[in-house]
Amino acid sequence: MSRLALPQRVALAQRPTPLQYLPRASERWGCGHRLWVKRDDLTGCLLSGNKVRKLEFIVAHALAEGYDTLITCGGLQSNHCRATAFAAAQAGLGAHLVLRGDTPTAPQGNYLLGQLAGAAISCYPKSRYVAELPGLLDGWRAHYAQQGRKALVIPTGGSDGLGIWGYVAACEELHDDLRSAGIEAAHLLTATGSGGTQAGLTLGAALYGVPLTVWGVNVCDDEAYFLDKVAADVADWRSRFPGQPEVAVTARVIDGYVGDGYGVASSAVLQLIAELAALEGLLLDPVYTGKAFHGLVQELQAGRFEGTRDVVFLHTGGVFGVFPQADQFRFLHAAPGG
Repeated sequence: MSRLALPQRVALAQRPTPLQYLPRASERWGCGHRLWVKRDDLTGCLLSGNKVRKLEFIVAHALAEGYDTLITCGGLQSNHCRATAFAAAQAGLGAHLVLRGDTPTAPQGNYLLGQLAGAAISCYPKSRYVAELPGLLDGWRAHYAQQGRKALVIPTGGSDGLGIWGYVAACEELHDDLRSAGIEAAHLLTATGSGGTQAGLTLGAALYGVPLTVWGVNVCDDEAYFLDKVAADVADWRSRFPGQPEVAVTARVIDGYVGDGYGVASSAVLQLIAELAALEGLLLDPVYTGKAFHGLVQELQAGRFEGTRDVVFLHTGGVFGVFPQADQFRFLHAAPGG
């Protein structure tokens, strides 16, 4: 395996994260496959999850180019926005979060954590956010420029040609993980919401020659959107970092598990989250990983991965997203047999 010349990065994540075998989950849902989890929920505490891998490269770029403020965007409970707020604080930068939804009367979860990290937060109704997001971000960038400051606008999820370096680099870890576990080839599934993690994994697996077939289980939008988004992120990467090796990149999406929409989990997803937590001590969230693991279970039963013994699930974090949806787990309090 040849090593790539990575751009500058700052050390924010706890790396490498472990690859763990799930014996009871394999027996319960594996249908003859061995199930593994890449524990990227363990990249840190407040900087937990997949977002911090991207931010290592984004923050390094911001510091190198003299930016003093990070502006980014997402939902009220965005993992990426919370991680950006804490990454900015650790780097001595300001942060401004542009969020989709009404300002909560009782802040909790990632929104509260963003406040505690000292980020400025601006909330916009969903209709305005969707229609005007580029203008809103540019308006805040101009606002800081008028104050003599230099703000870097980071796209949703940190997903662009710079951010995808996080998971291109992670594929070097995965190469070593598979070798240590004696895995000759595997399918890897990840939740995909802004596309950058999927793009980085797909590109990185090809660049490093990792024997992984990467699938994104979309938690919003549809297959066509993510095929286009992965292609766009990879094209952006090539334009920003010319001279990199030429490899074929084929995006794969498992559609059909969005349910009633982004951030809305079905009862089947919620039950699965509880069952896996009790079975393996592994906690998923209702927005991303819960839906993706539900998709994995359904696809295993449908026989999609026949012919390959090992299946790896990338745990992208999101534990703080459980608490704002605590009322959805009321079934846990039902009387036995009730």
